[in-house]
Amino acid sequence: MDQGILRQYLYDHIPLSQAMQVEVLSAQPEGVVLGAPLPPNINHQETIFGGSASAVAILAAWSLLHVRLQHEGVHSRLVIQSNTMEYQLPIAGSFTARSYLEPDADWPRFLRTCLLYTSDAADDTPCV
Repeated sequence: MDQGILRQYLYDHIPLSQAMQVEVLSAQPEGVVLGAPLPPNINHQETIFGGSASAVAILAAWSLLHVRLQHEGVHSRLVIQSNTMEYQLPIAGSFTARSYLEPDADWPRFLRTCLLYTSDAADDTPCV
């Protein structure tokens, strides 16, 4: 997927991404890399706000699924079901979040499950 198209999709559908000035650095079915600058994501310690780091990580994961499903011609509404994150060190400047599938990831199983839940319900059923 074109990086500009994904960035505009995020800005149009997830307005927080625009407020955080998220940039799409790479958008391929194999992986997505997003970046964000310090100024709109700064905290009282002049480092990245933890919520911003978490939001960009979630956006990267969501974007990977979005790009991959689009690549395969699958229409879906993705909803993130859960998220955990550990903050080991402060982030003192611009940062990136990378999302990719592990080589042993069971993508076909995920796709079957996603299609099962969306095909048996109304068109607006999300794939989580």
